[in-house]
Amino acid sequence: MSPFSYFILILSCISCLAISHEINGGFTVELIHRDSFKSPLYNPTQNKFQRTFNAVQRSINRANYIYKEFSPTKSKLESSMPYDDGEYLFAYSVGTPPFKVYGFLDTGSNLIWFQCKPCNRCYNQTSPIFNPLKSSSYQNIPCSSRTCKSMENTSCSYDRDACQYTYDYGQGSKTQGDLSMETLTLDSASGSFVSFPKIVIGCGHNNSLGYNVQTPNSGIVGFGSGHLSLIKQLGSSIKGKFSYCLVDEYNSKSNISSKINFGDAAIVNGDNVVSTPIIKMIGNRQKDTYYLHLEAVSVGNKRIKYRGFKREGTNASTHNIIIDSGTTVSVLPHHFYNRLESVVKKVVKLERFQDDTDSYKLCYNTTSKQPNFPQITAHFKGADVKLDSKGTFDYLYEGVKCFSFRPRKDGLGLFGNHAQINYLVGYDLNKNMISFKHTDCSKY
Repeated sequence: MSPFSYFILILSCISCLAISHEINGGFTVELIHRDSFKSPLYNPTQNKFQRTFNAVQRSINRANYIYKEFSPTKSKLESSMPYDDGEYLFAYSVGTPPFKVYGFLDTGSNLIWFQCKPCNRCYNQTSPIFNPLKSSSYQNIPCSSRTCKSMENTSCSYDRDACQYTYDYGQGSKTQGDLSMETLTLDSASGSFVSFPKIVIGCGHNNSLGYNVQTPNSGIVGFGSGHLSLIKQLGSSIKGKFSYCLVDEYNSKSNISSKINFGDAAIVNGDNVVSTPIIKMIGNRQKDTYYLHLEAVSVGNKRIKYRGFKREGTNASTHNIIIDSGTTVSVLPHHFYNRLESVVKKVVKLERFQDDTDSYKLCYNTTSKQPNFPQITAHFKGADVKLDSKGTFDYLYEGVKCFSFRPRKDGLGLFGNHAQINYLVGYDLNKNMISFKHTDCSKY
């Protein structure tokens, strides 16, 4: 072996040791809000109030999609959201050499997928599209594999012996392509990178959004609890743990991004940590979503009991709310929301403001009097989470703040990302627990 070959081998070994140490000690990755100036979706012509309005509309859309998951007439596999309606982008690289893509982080789905060449039918992605022929680590998954047989809505291209997947998001949004294995590389906040070989991904050759837009978004990174999610595929290397800390993107004057942690770096410990079990939903298409048991919500000292809904084939008396990073405002069944709103109205002594956009149901004029909003506490089973005021009352306009919860006619509640602002939220899939610790995420 030549001296140069020895040199390359030594460098490779040092790199492998560094990556191994990073994985074993845990690692942190930047989480990019879609409206952050760091986001490829950032629109400089919009002000923060327009962005808030858009976020609420996306929350309404997402709640409608999730509600459909419980429809007894549903016959096809659909994800929990239109795949361009997410809130947080996860940047990663795929293939060898690494090719950078952006996907929406979705705790409500499992598959990792992105647009791939050849594009038989693709939406107008403004960033480059991944070409599997240029990656030395790309491998199609054969039809006879256990992975192919374990997925719903798969078919086979027998001429290539390639397992093909289909995800239908409804209203014309759809992705279809090859189920494959690739190397995924994450950029750690420490400045290094972490690579994971043989990750199952969806290489989408037929994709549509259902509406004609241009977007740099490549697809979705599933963070659900199913076996094909990124979290489950990283497996023992991250010990089934991830956590995130969300900053108030719409009202922050800093350029600090939210963070997502993996492995030992994701452990939530110290004083004032509260934990609640992840409740498993049996026999439902959304069984891999993270369900919690919400017992009550308090406004100051007034506690309002929260009851689940009843529907054939489900038991929502305990599985009564989904914790969801992809929804901005929290959505509650109307019968409970009405009781909650009536208590807030009695406590808040400010002039009411009528929101003609119907983004929020309860708004206040804060220009004439210093607002003093009540403490809102979510009482989960075993965990009382005192919500940060930045996450319970949102600015609609300058001098107008609104109660950041919305009603819907029926269905499960959604505990949205605004309610999680300034909390370190940790998921431990080995123990089936979610933990909360109040944290200034701008300094985390």
